[in-house]
Amino acid sequence: MDWKTQIKVELKTAEDARARGNEGQARVCARRAAGIAIREYLTRRGIPPFTRSAYDLLHLIQEEPSLSPDLKLIADHLTLRITEEHKLPVEADLIAEARKFCEELLK
Repeated sequence: MDWKTQIKVELKTAEDARARGNEGQARVCARRAAGIAIREYLTRRGIPPFTRSAYDLLHLIQEEPSLSPDLKLIADHLTLRITEEHKLPVEADLIAEARKFCEELLK
């Protein structure tokens, strides 16, 4: 399966999880979609991804000087820890943000 299809599958799985009320799984799938995009971004630049962990890649990409502040903020949102109430500490739609992140990063 190519990277475009992998991203679409992860985002669809995230939407399905949200529809079932499983926001935790939706967050994980959104994060994985972003990780796939980051691996493709790095590969295009001749940089072999050092890990398959989407979480680690999101932290890595935040240090990329050419990344826009908007994409850095999305990467930050995708790595936030949930509160004890199982909610994000910020208002964010991680599925929509992951979709935007993938599209913008791989233009």
